[in-house]
Order: sequence, then C-alpha cells, then structure tokens
Amino acid sequence: MAAQNQQQAPRERYGAETRRMSAIALGILLALALAGIVLGAWRGGLFATLFEGVAEKPGWTGEQEGEQPQEAAPANLEEQVSAKLAEMTLEEKVAQLFIVNPEAIIDIGQATAAGDATKAALTSSPVGGFIYFSGNLIDSEQTRTMLSATQTFANEISGLPMFLCVDEEGGSVSRIGGAEGFGIENVGDMRAIGDAGDVQAAQSAASTVSGYLKGLGFNVNFAPVADIANSESTTMSSRVFGSTADVVSPMVSAQVKGYVDGGILCSAKHFPGIGGAMGDSHEVSIRTDKTLDELRAEELLPFKAAIDAGVPMVMVGHLICEEATGSNLPASVNPVLMTDVLRTEMGYEGIIITDSMSMAAITERLGAQEASLAAFEAGADMILMPVDYQEASRSIVNAVSSGRISQERLDESVARILRAKLSLG
Repeated sequence: MAAQNQQQAPRERYGAETRRMSAIALGILLALALAGIVLGAWRGGLFATLFEGVAEKPGWTGEQEGEQPQEAAPANLEEQVSAKLAEMTLEEKVAQLFIVNPEAIIDIGQATAAGDATKAALTSSPVGGFIYFSGNLIDSEQTRTMLSATQTFANEISGLPMFLCVDEEGGSVSRIGGAEGFGIENVGDMRAIGDAGDVQAAQSAASTVSGYLKGLGFNVNFAPVADIANSESTTMSSRVFGSTADVVSPMVSAQVKGYVDGGILCSAKHFPGIGGAMGDSHEVSIRTDKTLDELRAEELLPFKAAIDAGVPMVMVGHLICEEATGSNLPASVNPVLMTDVLRTEMGYEGIIITDSMSMAAITERLGAQEASLAAFEAGADMILMPVDYQEASRSIVNAVSSGRISQERLDESVARILRAKLSLG
C-alpha cells in the first residue's frame, strides 16, 4: 500500500502541475484574444473616436476635411518591388520610365495588331507602356486581341505587365465611346455633368468607362480632367467640369473613385491646371500670370481632391507659370512645380507623368534628349510620347551612368511604377 501511495503522489503532483499549466495557457489565450479585440477596435475607429481632436494630422496647408489616410502597401508587395528592382539592368529600368505609341518602337505604319514585330520591339525596348489612339482601335474584337497579345509578350519578356493606356475622358475626347465598331455609348462631355451639379453622375460615368476599358484590356485611362475653365479660353471648356474649384473638386474626386473601384489606373490632368490658359499646348506655348498663392487658392484644389481620393497618377502639363516659379520653363520640366509643390508640399506619392512631350509647347523649346532628361530631373517618374524614344531613353541612361542622376533617384521612380504594375495582379 505504501508503495502504491508513493506511486500516486507523483501522479497527483503531475495532475496538479498539468492543471496549473493549463490555467496559465488559458490565461495567455484570453489575453491574446483581448489584445485582438482592442486592436480591432482601434483599427475600426473606436479609439479614434474616443481620442478625436487630441492630435491633428500634419499635411498640406489647404483644406484637410475629408482626407483619408493612405494605407501602407502590403509587405509582400514591397518585397516584390525590391526583388524586381534588384534584377533589372539600368537599360530596363530606364525603359520603364516611358509610355509611347506603338509605332515609336515598332517599324510599322499603324499598329492594329500585335505579332512578331511587337514582340521583337518589346524585347529590345521593354517600355513601360503603350498609348493607343483612334487609328489603332478598329472594333472590340480587334482591340481585345491586340491588347491581350501585347500584354502576353510583355509578361514573357520582362515579367511585368505593361501600362496599356488611352485618352477616354468622354465627350469630344473618346477613342472608343461613340466610335464605329464598338457599339459603346459615349458618356458625354464632363461639363454637362458639372453644370448639372451631379457628383454621382460623375462617378457613374467613370465606372461606365472603366468597365468597358477593362473589358477590352486597357488598364490606364488618362482622365479625369482636373482643370478649371476660369477664363475666356474655349480650348478646355467642354472637357472640364466647371469654372470654379468648388464645382470641379468633388467631381474629380468622384471620378477617381469610379476609376479606381473599377480596376483602372487613372490620371488627374493637367497639373497645375491649364483650363484658364489661352491657346492649345499641342500647337503653341501656354502660360498663366497667376502667382503660386493664387494657384493654391484655386487651380491646385481639384488636384488635392484627386490626391485625397487616391489617384494613381498625376499628369503634368506644359503650362508656363513664371509668376509662380520665377522661371519660364513649362511645368513638365519645372522642378518647382513637380518636386517642390506637387511632391513635397502637396504630399503626392504616386506616379507623376508628363503630358505628351511631342507637343509644340515643349518641342519649340527643347529637343527629344533635353526634354526627357529635364522632365526626369525636375521630378517626373514617367515621360509620355517623346519625339524620339531611343534618343530620350539614351539621354537618361547616360545621365545615370555618368553620375549626373543618382541610381537612388532612378530607383525611386521605377519603384513607383513597379508598385502600380504589381498591384494590378
């Protein structure tokens, strides 16, 4: 019996120890569960509500109401971006900075299909994207086939999707809506929506456009127009939402939401706002006499609304703002506007892209090499339609090789591009 009791004593001690350890484990599990609830409440806004007003979010000096904090990119996305950057050559990185029309690198008259010539061109010049115009787009089947093949080639060659871009604002600037062969209704001029004061109609128009663009294979639309038509100029009158920031800003914000929710990368244009300038930058230089404070009070507000709404790209126009910057350089090559104002002051972290560098407003001042290099040095991440892609890309390759442009500066822009592309899936 004594032996049996001696055997039972360790068992009893073991049972007590087990029960004690179980209680500790249960306590830890309860503590972790409670921590999860607290964290969820914090993220869900409970604690934010309790402590509302204790601290204000620092930011741009303009209107802060309605701003939404930008969510941090997932760690795995950043890891993908870093890994991709590490394996790219200098030439491949520079090629990603450019969006060109297909004919710029494919030796054909008019690109309406993608075959061996397209694949060969992308192998030697793996550009960041193509922009298509009415002459490239015949009907729905042809467009889907061409874009699908182009995207397949790009992924095979570089392991990255291409930006397949179009100007599809609605109204007079529509390559697909209302065009013969597509059977898609044009959503109409944005000015009509603005004059009606219908913000929901602005978002619905963007949702409609994003729906048919994505169905065809596009992933970038150079819209919405964030300019304000606040002068007698008629160049932009039907393309803009209105003549004041109060009208234009909410419309632009709604359209950004419509495009982003529809899976299309969009671009607010034409920073810092060309709606009040006389003349057409396709043909002549355009300018404004407004000071920077005057621009902040009106023209910049729709772009701030677009940034707050999460716009993936901002397109910079060729407007000369001498009173605002102390320079007669167009905005597209002006570091004061792109780096100091848009990037630093307004806190924009997305892709800055130039308007077409083949417009007279820029070509009458600078050649292909000088213009693209100046745009990149001024703060642009991407250059749209240089006069000569080969010369333009070579100028940036040479500038990085010589140390004029740092590798870090190049990687910053390429990382923004990769982040957007890899987010497309």
